[in-house]
Amino acid sequence: MKNSLLFLFLVIVCYPVCAGNGADTIFVNLDLALKNKQKYVQLKEERIANFKKIKSSDLSDYQEYDYNKSLYKEYQKFNSDSAIFYVRKNLTLANKLHNLYLEETAQLQLANLYSSSGRYRESEEILKSINKKLLPQQLLSDYYEGYREFFSHYLTNSYNPAYVEQSEKYRDSLFATLNPQSLKYKIVLAEKNISDGKIDSTEKELIHLLKQTNPENPQYAMIAYLLGNIYKKKENLELKKAYFAISATADIKNSIKDNASIQELALVYFELGDIDTAYKLTKSAIEDAIFCNVQFRTLQMSEVYSIINTAYLDKEAKRKSQLQLYLLLISILALFLVLAVIYVYKQMKKVSRIKEELSKTSEELVKLNADISKTNNQLQERNAQLSESNHIKEEYIAHFFSLCSTYINKLENYRITLNKKATAKQFEELYKILKSTTLVDNELEELYKNFDTIFLNLYPTFVKDFNSLLINEEQIILKQGELLNTELRIFALIRLGINDSVKIAAFLRYSLSTIYNYRTRARNKAAVSRNEFEEMVIKIGLIVVKTQ
Repeated sequence: MKNSLLFLFLVIVCYPVCAGNGADTIFVNLDLALKNKQKYVQLKEERIANFKKIKSSDLSDYQEYDYNKSLYKEYQKFNSDSAIFYVRKNLTLANKLHNLYLEETAQLQLANLYSSSGRYRESEEILKSINKKLLPQQLLSDYYEGYREFFSHYLTNSYNPAYVEQSEKYRDSLFATLNPQSLKYKIVLAEKNISDGKIDSTEKELIHLLKQTNPENPQYAMIAYLLGNIYKKKENLELKKAYFAISATADIKNSIKDNASIQELALVYFELGDIDTAYKLTKSAIEDAIFCNVQFRTLQMSEVYSIINTAYLDKEAKRKSQLQLYLLLISILALFLVLAVIYVYKQMKKVSRIKEELSKTSEELVKLNADISKTNNQLQERNAQLSESNHIKEEYIAHFFSLCSTYINKLENYRITLNKKATAKQFEELYKILKSTTLVDNELEELYKNFDTIFLNLYPTFVKDFNSLLINEEQIILKQGELLNTELRIFALIRLGINDSVKIAAFLRYSLSTIYNYRTRARNKAAVSRNEFEEMVIKIGLIVVKTQ
């Protein structure tokens, strides 16, 4: 868990290209770089070609020396044969100018190129021919670097612990001659510390250094490579893979053919079991080594290539066997398919004949279905009406008996009250009671309230549905405590099937003209057709009977 969090932090902080996108971007960038590898080479060659447009005949000998030195630097990690060519030209110029400093500079450059291209004898002869004691201070670092590279390169051809010791000895001497503020010094110091086992402190320093270095700087790849080696020692597979990928991407983009990161990355993918990617990376590394003529890299890769290529060929052989098996299965399936097509064709002919017969039958059935459907619709309407009528009857019968019982009790109480008054000869009060309409008014109010309650119990959405049939500005808004008002009661009675205005007027104790006015006014406020308004009121809350 700790390693995973550290990896996430390092990817975000230390690798600007993948900031905000996660570790996957590192490998996406590597894949893109590999696909565009030839494009980067072409850009490098175009830059060199533009530089070569300068004619040496237009330059002085010193200017030509600097010109050749610049081309040497361009070719150094790109094409060692071309680099050797321009260093040799500089040796000739240095002898012509009788300038020992320029001659020794070129010799050290040539020794380094010879050792990387496998010409160890020539490289060693050059290095031995140089008197270290007479070398200027500025060339001592090149001298130690030359010897260090010589023993490092020779180790790949013939491993000997003594060569390792010599390489580290010259590395320490090189370290002592470098400017402590230079990037080269910091990289050599990191190599020394890694060799001495100072892993954790070196890791932090290299992370900081990578953050400060421009990815276009060739040393950027070297810093990432050293971080990859640190995580290789720590056995952190994910971080090792990430930093070798960062280093390899930088080398490809800078067209550096002498690189070690792709080789290391190929081994990581091989270890993970991704043979295809490992093979692709190994092939790329060998192409680079051959292109640059870096023999020690070719030797290194030949060992790795033989292992990965064997695994790749085994995988391809398995794929080929699987492909042959799949082809055999496909052939068998194709045969079955042909037989199935023939069988289906014959069946289709039979089906075609049956369809013709069924078509005639279907026409007759369509007619019958239409008649049945029409009859069913009529039955459904009748059933719905009957169901609703039965429902209403049940509700009202129950409430009718309840109200009758209530009114009988009220009449009995009223009789008892009148009897008491008569017995007590309170004729004046008796007369007042008989003359008062309060009882009737109260009973009417109670009757309408019971009607409203029973009706809304039957049709709870009546008010809302009725308002939906009216235009917005004319919709009915009930007062607080009201269940229905007079207008709604009129149409409630219509909904119950009492359409006669005379009966409605009698029930609500209004004049016939008042009822007529209410009905006319409601039709005028309708949002639907005036002629269909009352028909749509009758359909509010209509019970639909489902047929099985």
